[in-house]
This record gives sequence, C-alpha cells and structure tokens, in this order.
Amino acid sequence: MKLKLDIDPDIVAMMAAEVAAGERAVSAAIREAETGLKAAWRLQITGAGLGARLARTIRSAQFPKATPSLNAAAVVWSNAPVIVGAHDTGPLIRSKNGFWLAIPTLAVGKSLRGGRITPSEWERRTGLRLRFIYRRRGPSLLVADGRLNTKGQAVVSRSKTGRGKVTAPIFLLVPQVKLPKRLDLARDADRALDSVPGLIVANWLEGQFR
Repeated sequence: MKLKLDIDPDIVAMMAAEVAAGERAVSAAIREAETGLKAAWRLQITGAGLGARLARTIRSAQFPKATPSLNAAAVVWSNAPVIVGAHDTGPLIRSKNGFWLAIPTLAVGKSLRGGRITPSEWERRTGLRLRFIYRRRGPSLLVADGRLNTKGQAVVSRSKTGRGKVTAPIFLLVPQVKLPKRLDLARDADRALDSVPGLIVANWLEGQFR
C-alpha cells in the first residue's frame, strides 16, 4: 500500500490567511484594551476630583504601529508620573531637609511660576515678612502683618492709622502629610489584561464572518 501526500496550494493560502487573520485579531484586541485602559485611568483621575488637565497626561501607544502582528503590545503611561503615582500609592510626605512642610492658606494667592508658592517666594513677591508661631496643638504657623484685599489675599497695609491691619496666617507648618490614596490604577490595568484573550477570540471570529 502506498501513501502519497500532496500539498494543495489552497491549503497553504488558507493557512497564510489564517495567520493574517490572527495578526489582525491580536492587534485589534491590544488596541481595544489600550484604549479602554487609557479611558479608565482618565475617568478615575477626573472622578477623584484631580481635574481634566491631569487626566489628559494619560497617554498610550501601540507597537508595531503600522502593521498587524501576533506580538502586538501597548503601553499606557502618564506624562506626570510623580503626581499620578503619589495619588495612586498615598505616600507619607516629609520635608527634604527634615524641618517643616509649608502648606499655603487662601491668603497666599497664586505662584507667579505656577504650582504652589514657597514662603521665600511669597516674601519676595509681597514685601511682607513672615513670623513663626509655634503651637503645641495643631500645626504651627507662618504669619504676616498686613491687610486682606478683596480676594482674601494678604498684602502690604498702606494705612497710617492701622485701620484694617490684621495678622494673617499665611502658611501652616506640619512635620509630615499622609497623602490619601485616591486612585487604583492596578485594578484597571488587571482588568484590561484579563480582557485581552476574549478580545482576541472576538476579533478573530468577527473577521471570519465578514
């Protein structure tokens, strides 16, 4: 008895088409998981009250970019990793030099450079001197003698009679601050990862029935 095996060119073509379908399915699944994770992280950030600006720092990219691949991969990251990471882990923050953390009050106003203003910057900007007041209970203070403008910010008093002059707390001084954990990025990342096999199957089957 003789056995003879012939390779039908159609079978080769079918195998090649199936590999191509697999490449498209994997790439599409990775793209869906990437898009979903980016949207979930952005939603977490805005939902935690951290603002749309911080949410927009979440970016993503897929590789390879131009062609489908069975080895497709995606990366989702933040352009503000320190800020996002801090809200994700809830760290204990201490002063670098071992002294106080200065937390500005509403009387401080805004920094000219953006972000939070430092005590030295505030003194240079306003021309007022800060005084240290130690308190046994509660945070110690940095205060200044002046007046409060219509925005509630401390400024130099021009009154010769002292009318309207106040001693305003400008900074609260604390040895450390425990930042509350407001995000759970790993939760959404795990969900995205777990969804990939099902997405691959769904996209593969969808390609076969088109």
